[in-house]
Amino acid sequence: MSADGRLASKRRFERRGRRAEWMAALALVLKGYRIAALRYRTPLGEIDIVARKGDLVALVEVKARRELGAGVDAVSASAQRRIQAAGALFVSRQPDSARLSWRCDIVVVSPWRWPVHLEDAF
Repeated sequence: MSADGRLASKRRFERRGRRAEWMAALALVLKGYRIAALRYRTPLGEIDIVARKGDLVALVEVKARRELGAGVDAVSASAQRRIQAAGALFVSRQPDSARLSWRCDIVVVSPWRWPVHLEDAF
């Protein structure tokens, strides 16, 4: 594959991932969450979606996969550690951090299906 082909493929996957993040955010809003951040980046890692519902902060990893199991399996142990580290940093920077509890969720977005939200996935 040529360099142009690889670049086009990378762009296609990135667009698909961003679309999945927007679908996941919409699903979370409809479940009563407020989106605090999209693609929250820190030196420790990135969180796809940070959502709040009252005093709960959900650190959400979004995966666009055809099957639910493939989406869950795609979140490696090292990715989980990076998300948890970035989440701890996010929570510590909140003015009400002493009251907050947090958890790590996964949302799997599959073609022609409503996003599946797995609470406290890791």
